Amino acid sequence: MPELPEVETVRRGLKALVVGKKIVDVQVLWPKIVTNDSEEFKQQLAGRTIEAIDRRGKYLLFRLSGHLTMVSHLRMEGRYFLNQSDEPVTKHTHVIIAFTDRTQLRYADVRKFGRMTLLKTGQENQLSGIHALGPEPLSPDFQVADFYQRLQKHKKNIKAVLLDQHTVAGLGNIYCDEVLWLSKIHPLLPANRVTFTQAQSLHAAIQAELKKAVAAGGTTIRSYVDANGDSGHFQFNLHVYGREGQPCERCGALIQKIKVGGRGTHFCPQEQVLPADSTMAVIQ
Repeated sequence: MPELPEVETVRRGLKALVVGKKIVDVQVLWPKIVTNDSEEFKQQLAGRTIEAIDRRGKYLLFRLSGHLTMVSHLRMEGRYFLNQSDEPVTKHTHVIIAFTDRTQLRYADVRKFGRMTLLKTGQENQLSGIHALGPEPLSPDFQVADFYQRLQKHKKNIKAVLLDQHTVAGLGNIYCDEVLWLSKIHPLLPANRVTFTQAQSLHAAIQAELKKAVAAGGTTIRSYVDANGDSGHFQFNLHVYGREGQPCERCGALIQKIKVGGRGTHFCPQEQVLPADSTMAVIQ
C-alpha cells in the first residue's frame, strides 16, 4: 500500500497535471470504486474545475469548484494517469474523468480496492477513515510531548500503534520498520514502555525519513508509480526493510524478519533489543 511519501508524491504530480482543468464528463466503469451513487457522482463532477489537491494521511483530497471535495484512497495498487482522450483505455481502468482540453484523468486499480467519495468541502473529516487520524508527521501539529503521551495510552506493541494511524498519520509497513531501526526500538516493545528519550528519537526519525522519502519520490517495491508513471527511488536507501539475512549497516548483525500482526517486520537483533521484562504485545 502506498504510504505517506508515495501519496504525497502522487499529489504533487497530479497538482502539476490537472489543477485548473474543467471536468466535462465522467465514466465509472467499476461502480464499487465510488461510495456514492455512481450516477449522482458523475452528475456532480461534471462542470466542476479542480482547484487544488490536498492530502490527509494516505488520502488524496481533490478540491473542486462549488465547494465539493473528492476523497480518494489508493489502497493497495490504485494509480492515476493523465491520458489523451484518443489513447486506448487499459484493462484495469475503472474511473475516467474527462476534461475540456481533451485530456483524461484515469484511475486504474488491479485489485479494485481503492475508493472515491464525493462530499461537500469541510465534511471530509466526518469520514470514518479520516476522522480518527493522528497528526500529520510533517506538520507543526506533530509535537514530541503529544506523541509521547499518545504512545503511553497503548499496551500494544509499538509497530502496531504506529500502523493504526491514530497516533500519527501516514506510516505503513515499510517506514515503520525503517524508523524503528533508526531509533533502535524493537518492534514488539509495548508502546507504553517507550521512554521519553526514545520517543524523541522516534519522532525525529519519522520526520527525517519521511522528508527524505518524499524528496526521492517515494519507495517502489512492487507496482507503485507516480502520476507521471515514474517509479520512486527511495528503495535504494532503505536500511532494514527487505534486507532479511543481510548485515546491519551499523553493527553487522544479520537483519531478521518476523511477523507482527501478520505483517513482515524487519529489525536488527543486536541493536533493537526487547527488554527481558517486556510483554510481547499482540495486535488486537
